Amino acid sequence: MGWFIAVFIALIAALLTRPGWRWFYIAGATVNRDLTALWAYIKLLRYTKRHERLNYTVADVFERNVRAHPDKVAIVSETQKWTFRQVNEHSNKIANVLQAQGYQKGDVVGLLLENRAEYVATWLGLSKIGVITPLINTNLRGPSLLHSITVAHCTALIYGEDFIEAIGDITKDLPTNITLYQFNNENNNSEVKPSTGEGDAKKQVKNLNELLVAASTEKPNKSNVNHHDKLVYIYTSGTTGLPKAAVISHSRYLFIAAGIHYTMGFQDDDIFYTPLPLYHTAGGIMCMGQSILFGSTVSIRKKFSASNYFADCNKYNATIGQYIGEMARYILATKPSEYDQKHRVRLVFGNGLRPQIWPQFVERFNIAKVGEFYGATEGNANIMNHDNTVGAIGFVSRILPQIYPISIIRADPDTGEPIRNANGLCQLCKPNEPGVFIGKIVKGNPSREFLGYVDEKASAKKVVKDVFKHGDMAFLSGDLLVADEKGYLYFKDRTGDTFRWKGENVSTSEVEAQVSNVAGYKDTVVYGVNIPHTEGRAGMAAIYDPQREIDLNEFAIKLSKVLPAYAKPQFIRLLTKVDLTGTFKLRKVDLQKEGYDPNAIKDSLYYQTSKGRYELLTPEAYDQIQRNELRF
Repeated sequence: MGWFIAVFIALIAALLTRPGWRWFYIAGATVNRDLTALWAYIKLLRYTKRHERLNYTVADVFERNVRAHPDKVAIVSETQKWTFRQVNEHSNKIANVLQAQGYQKGDVVGLLLENRAEYVATWLGLSKIGVITPLINTNLRGPSLLHSITVAHCTALIYGEDFIEAIGDITKDLPTNITLYQFNNENNNSEVKPSTGEGDAKKQVKNLNELLVAASTEKPNKSNVNHHDKLVYIYTSGTTGLPKAAVISHSRYLFIAAGIHYTMGFQDDDIFYTPLPLYHTAGGIMCMGQSILFGSTVSIRKKFSASNYFADCNKYNATIGQYIGEMARYILATKPSEYDQKHRVRLVFGNGLRPQIWPQFVERFNIAKVGEFYGATEGNANIMNHDNTVGAIGFVSRILPQIYPISIIRADPDTGEPIRNANGLCQLCKPNEPGVFIGKIVKGNPSREFLGYVDEKASAKKVVKDVFKHGDMAFLSGDLLVADEKGYLYFKDRTGDTFRWKGENVSTSEVEAQVSNVAGYKDTVVYGVNIPHTEGRAGMAAIYDPQREIDLNEFAIKLSKVLPAYAKPQFIRLLTKVDLTGTFKLRKVDLQKEGYDPNAIKDSLYYQTSKGRYELLTPEAYDQIQRNELRF
């Protein structure tokens, strides 16, 4: 209660010193929200400080749960049901095998494995001997896969039998010092191939299953692993360029998992359901961390299925579900099912639930609470919406903004570069003014530290200096956000995605949401394209419609009712295939480069006429546009 008394006194002091009746209204309207978040933040700080003082690693915390309830189910899937004891024993075997092979603290061993209990046990075991584990995206092939292995400086790679061909394709290009370990599902030793690659590129592969059979289940020898040591590398989704390996330390893992635990009010006896890949922060830390750190049961799935989402929740008696990216839209687009409300889910959490479908989603599936969060794996500007405000991704307190130093600053929407004042410092945005989201960097503080990427040059690009005073630093998110009068934050767009047309700023994110809704929740990518002799960039929407289900006449009429004229796409591309990242985000870079040339694009293209209809973009019409004979 001492904390609440101190906060109450601070509030009274603020009320006496801040002028304006409007501020009093805002303070009254947000005080409950802010105090609830403050209490969660206090519990988080107590948790992180205690574990820092004890020098606990993630494995130390997990082993505490093993001792408390060894036979409780930790991880369950379609084919597996592992207790905390089983996960711990497998992790010890992994640690003892790799330690016997000569690996020690500071070494890097990559992991390429599907969602399964052994996935968690493997990186957890490697962490017990201080080995850092890059968690490699299982969708990668060829140059992208090779890049992810080499950029992390791996000296070994553990991969599952499902990826034999993928590894064989890049064997000739792998550094000679990399040792390969193949893991087969369900201890199927007979299917292990002794080598991969062809000719001189053949590389010997060690049978990890055989090595594990003889390994001890006892805890490995102490390797002096510390609370602030590196734990894993998690890769950015690669929506632009090749994936970058972000550094996650033990302290960072604890902060992320505990942060959402306390803010969202998770309980240790909750059962979580996640169909997300375990190689990303959302599934691998935020959700799986509830099992590792807090002793909850987590149900996983090998691959996301929209139609089976709530059926799975019912099957596993889940009380909390997780989503990310466009998953909520896919689930909403499924046909009505007996499981729509036949489940025990009281809360879903994630990021990417668009405000345009939020009300429909919670009503159809009877969800009492949505916990929308925002953040970057590598960043420190992480926020959460814990009070069900539709569309908000978090908030900044208007009463005590100093508590959690995150801000929205004025910046060029195309480049993301801060717009500075006469003193060379950044400028705060006013309410309802879009700007770039930043988080103050404080070294040694897990909530404020920026660990960045393995690539130091890439890390430097995400840091802005001389923010509000000369010498200070902040993490530059690259995202455009806007705060309303009460401090609620809303996502607008990525810097560089927003474009100007007809003298107006157009947010691709907002247009994508409306176009997708009108098109029946289909995958949609919106971007700006250049038209000769025309200022700004015209909007173009690429819609996944391989069966040609969209009636473009009806589509144009409906779109006019939800979008202003300047925001309506001038061009439509009906895609026959779509490219998604591992976090269910749509890629747009290549589409934007291809533009709207029917001579180079096989997909059907359409342009908006002066009457607002969409007509087929023929090579003749394209030439007219290029000669400025057909104007917009």
